[in-house]
Amino acid sequence: MKFGKIQGFSLLLDRVDSSVYTRGELVSGRVVLVLGGKLPVRSLKICAKGTAEVHWLESRSVGMNTVYCDYTAYETYFRKRQHAIRDSGELTVLQPGRHEFRFSFQLPEENLVTSFEGKHGRVRYWVKAKLHRPWATVKKSKREFTVIEPIDINTPSMLASQAGTTEKIARVWYRNLGQVSLTAKIERKGYTPGEVIPIFAEIDNCCSRTVFPKASIIQTQTFIARGTRKQKKSVVATLLGEPVTTRKRVSWHGRPLKIPPVSPSLLQCRIIRVEYTLKVYVQIPGTSKLSLELPLVIGTIPLHPFGSRTSSIGSQYSCDMDWLRLTLPERPERK
Repeated sequence: MKFGKIQGFSLLLDRVDSSVYTRGELVSGRVVLVLGGKLPVRSLKICAKGTAEVHWLESRSVGMNTVYCDYTAYETYFRKRQHAIRDSGELTVLQPGRHEFRFSFQLPEENLVTSFEGKHGRVRYWVKAKLHRPWATVKKSKREFTVIEPIDINTPSMLASQAGTTEKIARVWYRNLGQVSLTAKIERKGYTPGEVIPIFAEIDNCCSRTVFPKASIIQTQTFIARGTRKQKKSVVATLLGEPVTTRKRVSWHGRPLKIPPVSPSLLQCRIIRVEYTLKVYVQIPGTSKLSLELPLVIGTIPLHPFGSRTSSIGSQYSCDMDWLRLTLPERPERK
């Protein structure tokens, strides 16, 4: 008996425009198999999985040799398996033509983490189809999808204003240049990508040099493995203020700083954290800068969203989903 070749083997999700899901939602789709002739099959399995993985290498010198230490951590959030064709011990012969096998599974109601791609770790969700045939390698087709865990910035803790004040005596060697003071405030802690943060600040320059105020949004990625932490800090947005000359006081009355398409805060994962701060600082030539950090949370449910909050997270967040396709430029925070 002569058997035809596989002309097509693909896995398709029902959500064509945006494969974005949240906790408790149904993920459904189909496996499409196109045959040019009869095909004996042992089984067709459909597996779904959600995982977080962290990995990096560190090196140190031991005598004349270099020793590498491997740091790896792994978490599984869910695992599902279905049999479109079950292995019964006998072969199933499929006829030529197009075959479709439906599948569906429900995401867990809890313990999920937002999809993320970082320098030393990632959170991924995917569905994979495996076609087992006699005397042949396993044929595979895989489709990734995005999960967003809701972070509602309409809660009291997210709506609370954040403020701080700091000051320092500017010195060059043993010379006292005078005092510089900084006060900063933002109206709330929680924002969503695309929003503008109005920054209220006061810079009091009592030193003998012109100083330069600045504000930045800092993203901190923290990867955790074997009790060790690896951090990566990046500047994702910056606002430059006008120079403040000596013996002058300048106020910012809601200076706007727009949040770019960045990934939401990741706070529920045990091995990966993504956190944000608003850093307001004053650069003083010849000496260290005066800085103030205010905590930020980048959420997924905007302030007073239109429509029902029970709708799909993907539809609520559709206008700000660019972060899923964007890789931020490597701009490490300057010390």
